[in-house]
Amino acid sequence: MPTRQGSVRLFSYSGITVFLHWSWFLVAVYEINAHRGGYSSVGWNVAEYVALFLIVMLHEFGHALACRQVGGTANQIVLWPFGGVAYVNPPPRPGATLWSIAAGPLVNVALTPVILGIGMVVNSAGWARTVPDAAQLVHWVLLINLGLLVFNMLPIYPLDGGQILRSLLWFVFGRARSLWVATILGFIGIPLFLLYALLQQSAWLGLLGVFLLLNCWGGLQQARALSKIAKLPRREGFACPRCKSAPPLGAYWKCAHCGQSFDTFATGASCPNCRAQFNVTRCFDCGGSRPIAEWTVANLVPANL
Repeated sequence: MPTRQGSVRLFSYSGITVFLHWSWFLVAVYEINAHRGGYSSVGWNVAEYVALFLIVMLHEFGHALACRQVGGTANQIVLWPFGGVAYVNPPPRPGATLWSIAAGPLVNVALTPVILGIGMVVNSAGWARTVPDAAQLVHWVLLINLGLLVFNMLPIYPLDGGQILRSLLWFVFGRARSLWVATILGFIGIPLFLLYALLQQSAWLGLLGVFLLLNCWGGLQQARALSKIAKLPRREGFACPRCKSAPPLGAYWKCAHCGQSFDTFATGASCPNCRAQFNVTRCFDCGGSRPIAEWTVANLVPANL
């Protein structure tokens, strides 16, 4: 997955910082020059690529803002040649995860009538005859938006379609098993995608298929870890303030100072070896960290969505 390393900070909006990976510029130069014959001047090719950039960015903001709406964490977006990645961490509930993922494609759905409306204005103004490049730009932007929507909705994990399928399965099969099913289906779909890339003789699609394969493998490893965590015995009287899961019973926390493993709930968040006190306790189910005092069942409030 792309990270901030090697990325340029563009701007921040509503606490969400957008970064642009350096490789995006190289691919932009290649793509613009490869398709410069479609317009009368290269400036229109630049405008088309900028439109692609804006559509992808709005798509990722859809993920991030929806995640925040359900109480999750989302403060970073990285844009790179394969698209964009919104680093979202919704509460580990199927409804919250479903909304966080589905909001991205819904942005493309909402953009479709907007672009169609612009196209109607351009056609009524007679630009198809007087400024044919402008009419062609709107046409291609519409196709780009629809193409991104269709591609993202393929039921291949980790694409949005695969993650939406996983969220729906979560309601029935639970968190770990739903991820198992989604990744297995991904391993079936990705070879078909790679075959399509081969038939199209597209190195770009081939690289994208490899990227999907690596992320699908990562999802399978996560499913295995979740299955192991789900089988652990649980401590009564405590629950994560974020995901409401009871903590595992046993010495599963490690002291950052001396490396000693201990049961933080048995020692009051204090290492029994070096006496170091920890301000927050990490949840193994959702990854959230909150003060141990907030883990008592009496202090919890019902979760939404």
